[in-house]
Amino acid sequence: MSRNPIIPYHPQLKERARELRNRSTLAEKILWWEIRKKQLGYEFHRQIPVDHFVVDFYCHELLLVIEVDGISHDSEEAKAKDSERQALLEGLGISFLRFRDEQILGNLDRVVEEIRKWIKEKTSASPSRKTGEE
Repeated sequence: MSRNPIIPYHPQLKERARELRNRSTLAEKILWWEIRKKQLGYEFHRQIPVDHFVVDFYCHELLLVIEVDGISHDSEEAKAKDSERQALLEGLGISFLRFRDEQILGNLDRVVEEIRKWIKEKTSASPSRKTGEE
């Protein structure tokens, strides 16, 4: 099984990531309880530095970022920054799933199912990641 490349990050972001973990939104906390401890078969980390940014959730093995967007992401300026950040990270081979707070708070099961579906499609498409479960 081939390993994904290690994506470096700026060490100065570690403190910022710690602050964000301590100030998680309700939606982030709820989603974290569903994806932590390899509940989806893969290890996710929360509020973790990746390259020049801190992302909400990251799975190194899948090269997957999950972002939870609340009202602070609604302005045109925030949308532009999010889009630029996402494009830069996608340039490193990272995939994104993006959910609104309301989606998590209103229909958590559907959000988790969407993540499971993405994982299944991604791992089925990559022979080096097949686990023998079919």
